[in-house]
Amino acid sequence: MYNVAHVDNEKCTAEKGCRLCIMYCPEADTILLDKKTQKAVIVLDRCKGCELCEIVCTTAKAITMHPVNGATGEIIWGAAEAETAGLGQAYAG
Repeated sequence: MYNVAHVDNEKCTAEKGCRLCIMYCPEADTILLDKKTQKAVIVLDRCKGCELCEIVCTTAKAITMHPVNGATGEIIWGAAEAETAGLGQAYAG
């Protein structure tokens, strides 16, 4: 099992100019700005679970990490976080 990021739209302040998660995500096109809501959106298929977005979202605390079912790709809500991959692990081959 691995983690992926989730953005709480109620807490996200991207519409006010905060786009740190988008800027700091090391995987291109993984966190995008929804043009309609002006909130950050995670592309789950691309998220490696490195937690960098959660770390830079210190003011709003809008990003949390959740485990994903490896077979279905669905977030397992309410489950304890899985082990976090280090950047070297997340981006190795």
